[in-house]
Amino acid sequence: MPSERKFWSEVPPWIFIGAVVVLLPISSWVTFDKIKRQRENSIQILIEKGAALIRSFEASTRTGFMADNFQETRKLQKLLFETARQPDISYILVAQEDGRIIAHNKESLAGKRLNLTYQGEDLDLRRISGSGRLFWQIVPEENGKQTLVIFRRFTQEASSLLRMQISKYDHQQLPDAVLKLEKAPERIIFVGLDMSSVEKAGKIEMQDSLISGVVLLLSGFGGVILLFMIQAYQSTRSSLSRIKAFSDTIVENLPIGLMAFDSSFRILSFNHVANSVMQLPDNSTGKEARALLPEELTSRIQELNYGIGVVEDLIECTTPGGDTLPLEVSAAPLKNEENEVTGYICLFKDLTEVHSLKREVERTRRLASVGKLAAGVAHEIRNPLSSIKGFATYFSERYKDNPNDLNIAQIMIKEVDRLNRVVGQLLEFARPVSLTPKRVPLGTFVDSCVKLVSMRAREKGITIATAFEEAPESVFLDPDKISQVLLNLFLNAIEATEQGGTINVLVTRPLGSANLVISVTDTGCGISEENRAHIFDPYFTTKSSGTGLGLAISHNIVESHGGEIRIKSIEGEGTAITLVIPTKAEQTDHDKKLLDSGC
Repeated sequence: MPSERKFWSEVPPWIFIGAVVVLLPISSWVTFDKIKRQRENSIQILIEKGAALIRSFEASTRTGFMADNFQETRKLQKLLFETARQPDISYILVAQEDGRIIAHNKESLAGKRLNLTYQGEDLDLRRISGSGRLFWQIVPEENGKQTLVIFRRFTQEASSLLRMQISKYDHQQLPDAVLKLEKAPERIIFVGLDMSSVEKAGKIEMQDSLISGVVLLLSGFGGVILLFMIQAYQSTRSSLSRIKAFSDTIVENLPIGLMAFDSSFRILSFNHVANSVMQLPDNSTGKEARALLPEELTSRIQELNYGIGVVEDLIECTTPGGDTLPLEVSAAPLKNEENEVTGYICLFKDLTEVHSLKREVERTRRLASVGKLAAGVAHEIRNPLSSIKGFATYFSERYKDNPNDLNIAQIMIKEVDRLNRVVGQLLEFARPVSLTPKRVPLGTFVDSCVKLVSMRAREKGITIATAFEEAPESVFLDPDKISQVLLNLFLNAIEATEQGGTINVLVTRPLGSANLVISVTDTGCGISEENRAHIFDPYFTTKSSGTGLGLAISHNIVESHGGEIRIKSIEGEGTAITLVIPTKAEQTDHDKKLLDSGC
């Protein structure tokens, strides 16, 4: 019973209102249409009855035709009286075109004037006598009843009777009776039928129709509610299935541990993260939590017994494997509709990675501070370097006749230049990368970069091969910065490649991609797995004369373009370095600027 009351309380009221609004007009229309058709059928039956009565009356008068007008009128009077004795017949009368009643079932009305209207106007007897149509109308009586009056021209087929009379007097003079028949005035017959039986049957039919309409309305209403109940049941069942699948999926794929306990702190369920962090054994469901979980965790959850609404804390737990885990714990009781505690739920997150990231952030901050310090120191170093180089140049000119002094001066100049390059690279690495992108022809750009190192490659007998596969004709990037990156990659490849080796440069844009891909592959010595993770670190180098800033600066430039550098290397076989640079969005923006400027 409570569930049924809950269901009806949850049924939206617009369902009932909508069912009534839709079904009531339909039921009313069907009911009143049925009543209307029943009344029309009853009236049509009376009309047909009246028409049949008129036809039979005309047939009766034909069989007893008499030439004498008085005798004919008497005969009509008698026929009307006898015919009107039938049930449901109120009256029968025959009138002439001028409205005078020549025969009536009530003899007292014979000879009087006819007083009838048709459709709100006086009855035009001449029009009716000249038409072969059957007319009818419903006339209310003084006693509250209604009479269906049926009238049309009263036809005795005088022409046929006239021919019969004429046939008896061939080649003789026609008698006066025949002449009177030929000139007889038109007549109209009226039949009044009592509609009491129709009204009575109509009331019964109305009652039946109303009952049928109410039954139809209730049936339709019940059907709509039943359909809604079925639909609501199926929808609720489907929703519950989806919610269960959704919740199971969420619980199972949560990146944090989740465990549920009953009121006695027995384990009810847990997800895979909780199983992995707590290293729970198989068949842990239904067992005591204290026996399987760290004491630090269970003691915090048990505090909920003391009426604490929610437990939130940062704790360190020792796993069965002996590891110490920093955990962020949140626990709360589960309550039913009566506000009774039925169990507990606990969420916990392993903060080991978070702590590691915090340490990494601190290290990055320290490195950033060191970088700023290095930039400041580099600026300060450049000033005395300029002075030292000036003096060295002076001494090289002054003692150019003394080979030993000249050699020392030139060494000083060379070392100052090297130190200046190192300081310049340090400044470039420390400051943010500033890009000046523009449209460049791709093929010409790559070929010009290759030409810059072609002389050094020929000195070592190294062949540089360039290939373009489905590459765009032009791209939008910073040519100076990307040229610096390519030169760095080419020089590193030349230094790593032995005499007679090859360097392959492949430029492409994969189908459906907006990224420009440039791969530089050499057949050199490769990079060891140990060094591969540090090649983008500043000041890391395996060269005897390198500064270790080239690849670090290249990495910053590519990242500033929104791209990335990928490295694939096998020690002793060679290295492939791939630049992935987005170009589509930049080209689109640049094209808009060109169109706006009219270029």
